[in-house]
Amino acid sequence: MAYAIQWLRSLIFIVAVYLSIAVVGLALFPWALVSRRGARAGCQSVCHFVRWAAPWMIGLKTEIRGTAPDYECVVAAKHQSFLDVFLVFSALPAGKFIMKRILMYSPVVGQYGLRIGCIPVDRGKRGAAIKQMIEAVRRGEATPGQLIIYPQGTRIAPGVKAPYKIGTAVLYEQLGQPCVPVATNVGLFWPKRGIYRKQGTAVVEFLEPIAPGLPRNEFLPLLESRIESASNRLNEEAGFHAPH
Repeated sequence: MAYAIQWLRSLIFIVAVYLSIAVVGLALFPWALVSRRGARAGCQSVCHFVRWAAPWMIGLKTEIRGTAPDYECVVAAKHQSFLDVFLVFSALPAGKFIMKRILMYSPVVGQYGLRIGCIPVDRGKRGAAIKQMIEAVRRGEATPGQLIIYPQGTRIAPGVKAPYKIGTAVLYEQLGQPCVPVATNVGLFWPKRGIYRKQGTAVVEFLEPIAPGLPRNEFLPLLESRIESASNRLNEEAGFHAPH
């Protein structure tokens, strides 16, 4: 019975989240079209709604630890579910994502993503897209801010191992900016797929920045070590122990 009640609460919460995206997105769309500030306000409003509603609707608290950067940098974030997107973005003053190009065509979401400076990339063509993005940044065409990338390329469940891709290292090297690793345990409570959401405290943690200048073969193992060790610590704090 308890599982069924929590599943129903989760379903109502998910519907509320998507309704908030639609309502806020449409209400602020005219402002977003003429101002990046309007687009960012709309995105932040949805993030704040999710963090406000989750505790009382499904018993899921959220916590952001560490110091979120307010300077231009690459933010390399562990990606486990939709929830870490909300948490990481809500903590940054000028966050923008590298996003799949197909999302450009999503109603509301795609247009807001472009307005806040997200970089659309084609799946399987990431190398060419990164090169184009770097060129755009150097020409001053890209929106300044914190560029959020998922170094493993997709959502990875807690305890599952997946390689860190070279794209993050290329960005770090070519842009010459600090890289801020981000760990999380949100996948324990808000899974990649399915409706059921667990009660507890989901955490996103901004870690010590990696200064620019390291070669790729040193940077990528360091990035992976910091994110994975911190994420494992957060998982264990929540009672999860990855199988060996």
